[in-house]
Amino acid sequence: MIFVKAFLVGGLICVVGQLLMDLTSYKITPAHVLVGFVAGGAVLSALGAYEPLVEWAGAGATVPLTGFGHLLAKGTIEGVREKGLLGVFCGGVAATAAGITAAVVFGYLASLAFRPKG
Repeated sequence: MIFVKAFLVGGLICVVGQLLMDLTSYKITPAHVLVGFVAGGAVLSALGAYEPLVEWAGAGATVPLTGFGHLLAKGTIEGVREKGLLGVFCGGVAATAAGITAAVVFGYLASLAFRPKG
């Protein structure tokens, strides 16, 4: 059942992003969706509304971009608890270091394998 929950929640998050790009009069680009979803996940996490969704849907809530925002907010909150004001700056980065590293490494590998179109 956990796979069904993850599929439904992750799919619903992606459908919202696609509908935002397709149905708005102001053309929302994928970059707008990326920033909006990360910020939305962080805000929902800070308000305590995203954690119950993560517990219920698992990877369906943590894998999409909103999950990255949730992880940033969660890391920042933990960093502030442990290090005070310094935790604001290092908590989120420490919590998301693996994801950031993977994005940089795989982006670099993709740049080696493919040529950009002029």
